[in-house]
Formats: sequence, C-alpha cells, structure tokens
Amino acid sequence: MPDLVTRAREGDARAVARLISLVEDGSPLLREVMTALAPHAGHAHVVGITGSPGVGKSTSTNALVTELRRAGRRVGVLAVDPSSPFSGGALLGDRVRMQDHALDPGVYIRSMASRGHLGGLAWTTPQALRVLDAAGCDVILIETVGVGQSEVEIAGLADTTLVLLAPGMGDGIQAAKAGILEIGDLYVVNKADRDGADQVRRDLRSMLALAERREGAWRPPIVATIAAQSQGLDQVVAEVDRHFSWLTESGELARRRTRRARDEIEAIALTALRAQWGDVHGHSELDALAEAVASGESDPYTAADVLLFSVRDD
Repeated sequence: MPDLVTRAREGDARAVARLISLVEDGSPLLREVMTALAPHAGHAHVVGITGSPGVGKSTSTNALVTELRRAGRRVGVLAVDPSSPFSGGALLGDRVRMQDHALDPGVYIRSMASRGHLGGLAWTTPQALRVLDAAGCDVILIETVGVGQSEVEIAGLADTTLVLLAPGMGDGIQAAKAGILEIGDLYVVNKADRDGADQVRRDLRSMLALAERREGAWRPPIVATIAAQSQGLDQVVAEVDRHFSWLTESGELARRRTRRARDEIEAIALTALRAQWGDVHGHSELDALAEAVASGESDPYTAADVLLFSVRDD
C-alpha cells in the first residue's frame, strides 16, 4: 500500500486507478489509504459542473480541460453517470466525449456510477476526489449526473460550482424556481448560437437580482459559450480563477472545506452505524410492529423507538 500511494503521488495513472477502485469497492484497506493520502490533499481547486440532461456538460468539461491544459495545469476529471434502477449497471459514457485527452499524461479521467445515490454524485465521490487531489492535480472537475431542480449535492463538495443552461430548457418562471439555479458560483449559457440564448441570460439576470446578498458577497457572473466549438471557455476559466481568488481572500474557501469535511465525516459515521445496526428488514419484531401501525394500534414513531431499542439490546 505505501508503494501504491507513492506511485499515485508521482502521477502514475495505474496507481491512481487502483486507489479509486479500492474506494469504489469499499475495500478494507480504505482506511489505510485515506490515512496515507490525508497529508497530501487539500491543494486542488475543485470545480463542480452540473445542469439538466442535454445542456452539454460533457462537451463543456472536455473543452474546459483543453483550456486548463493550455495553461499548463494538471487536471483530474470525475464524471458521474447514472446507474440503472433495474440492472444496477451504468454506461459510463461521459468520457466518450473526452477522448481528445485520453493520451495526455497531465489529465486523468475517471467515470463513476452513481450506484443509486441521489444528489447527482456517487457516494464515493469525496474519497475519489481526495485521491486525485493527493495525486497532484491542480484542478479537479466533477461532472454530475444530469440533475433536476433539487439535486444540489455538488454545491457542498465543490469549491466552485458551474451551473450549465441552454436555450429551450424552460422559461422565466423556470429560472426563478428554487433549487439548482441557486447554487451556482458561475452560470454558463451553453449552445449560445441557438435562438433563445439571449432570453436565457435575461431570465438569469432577473433571477440573480432577486437574491439578497450581503456586502462583499460573490455575485455570480453569466458567461455564454458554444462548447462544441470551444468558444467562450477562456472566459469561463478566467471567471473560475477569479472566484477562487475571492474564496481565498474572503476566507470562504476554508469555511467551505471545513463544511465539506464535516459532511463527509457524518456520512461515514452514519454508514458505519447502519452496518452495525444490521438489516432491520430481517429483524423479528419489524413485521409485528408494521402490522400494529397499519391497524392503528400504534404510530410509526413509537414503533421506530421500540425497534431501535430492540436492535440496540441485540
């Protein structure tokens, strides 16, 4: 394991792949891996890229990698694909659009299946992120599953969150709704050569004008791009860098990363508790408690308390 970690820190793609596989498989060696990586993480700028299906997330990610590599930065990409609720499998097709960088040693691309985890990410994304961070990536791009209005988990994981939109994806009322359109540090109107792009920008400006912000707070910019033609991506990178500078100078970067670590610790602890608790569906008292609730003899809160104490005693 120490040799594997050393090779990953030197940029060995095979070692990085092996470590992320240990993360995804929930290996017993995972604690040892995270202990070894912890002193070397915390340097990369984590950029989340999210938006509805069809707005061009993968194409935009590919174009962003090109711009970042032009600036000489090492880039890691975590592309999360949805898992089938029926077979459990995933196509892992996001990286198909990133073949331009397949042979670039300064780019590491990894597709991850969501494995039923909601929020647009995979459950293991935070640990995979730490692997790429410790492996020396300057910027890590996290491309979420095509998400809906309430799937905003990426905002808690990224330093900078890019929300992609495109013409034809909704009207002004859609833009004013709470949820995904409130988490952006930067809004990117992709496919800006299509009819309706100017209206999308106007709707966004109106939505952002409604938000209350304290003095000195970050005001999210709006950038128009045509990712398929690599137009406007230089401005996106400039705004991402400007946001990172603001995060550092304002102290918000430290606050966000502390909040991220807290959420990760909580998730790991709750998972461990569930594992210790066991499969409640197989517990002998559950059926009887369910029948009592269904018949009105008990309520679900009382039944849950009974089950909790029963399992604890076991």
